[in-house]
Amino acid sequence: MQTSSASSRTGRPRVAGFTLLEMLVVMTLIALLLTLALPRYFHALDYGRANVQKQNVATIRDAIDKFHGDLGRYPDTLDELVARRYLRQVPVDPVSSTSNWVVIAPQDTTEGNVYDIQPPQVDAVAKEASP
Repeated sequence: MQTSSASSRTGRPRVAGFTLLEMLVVMTLIALLLTLALPRYFHALDYGRANVQKQNVATIRDAIDKFHGDLGRYPDTLDELVARRYLRQVPVDPVSSTSNWVVIAPQDTTEGNVYDIQPPQVDAVAKEASP
């Protein structure tokens, strides 16, 4: 008399584990969920970078305004803001990963060279990085 203790039709005992089909189904479900989640994740990263960029521009503009209010002229470079401790360092643009901000000079250049700034153009940064 044979006991019916977890044995297959071939008479060999069954080994605990997953079949190939079960593994394929699970991998397919994971891939499907990733196709839904990853675009949202990357969009959130881009949105966060854009917000940090806006905050960096506002911080630099505020430092330029304080510099002008204290000294009656605009700084010659962004590094002068750092040297006079209006900024700890020139912020890096998170979108382009550089600190090459576009500097806008005042109409009267005897007052300094940095009236305003803009973020670097992403296309221009990509051209500089390519050989």
